[in-house]
Amino acid sequence: MQPIAHIWRNTGQSVRDFVADKRALAATEFAVIVPLMLVMFFGTIEFSSAVAVDRKVTMIARTLSDLTSQSTGVNDGDMQDTFTASISIVMPYDPTLVNGTVVQIKIDSSSVAKVQWSKSATIANGATQATLTAPPSSLAPGTTVTSMIPSTLLIPSTYLIFSQASYAYTPPVTFFLKSGITLSDVSYTRPRQVTCVSYNNVAC
Repeated sequence: MQPIAHIWRNTGQSVRDFVADKRALAATEFAVIVPLMLVMFFGTIEFSSAVAVDRKVTMIARTLSDLTSQSTGVNDGDMQDTFTASISIVMPYDPTLVNGTVVQIKIDSSSVAKVQWSKSATIANGATQATLTAPPSSLAPGTTVTSMIPSTLLIPSTYLIFSQASYAYTPPVTFFLKSGITLSDVSYTRPRQVTCVSYNNVAC
């Protein structure tokens, strides 16, 4: 039988050797840290991409209303150019996923707001020009839209140019977001040069 002192010496040496041996430490740290780093990496990609697209959607909505409000009158050709230029802001992201709408709203003397004219547009795959489409039923001409107008803009006997843009966003990685979401924004401006912007020479 080995002396107790010898056993303690061997045990102590084994413990010291175990503590000093760091060969598996790096592998353990790597196994613990890598999943967290991957989550952060893919999460950052998805978040930054969504933020970039969302900002472009805001710019599209503002550009649509701004360009229209600077006109004295517009027609189908003018609106097609306006939509083409505005939707193209989303590049290098896919412009075919953008839908834009421009509306002129008349606020009568009783502060009731109604759609006077409205147009929507998209850019088809492979096309260089926007294609005009029918607006959503909620923004069809003659529709009352008083509830959607901010109270500070609901001024009797005035006109508003309203625009909205939306983008069917699908994350490139689908790590956190497993399905697409719709990013959208709206903008309001007043006609700049005239009381109201006529469409196809139809008087306001």
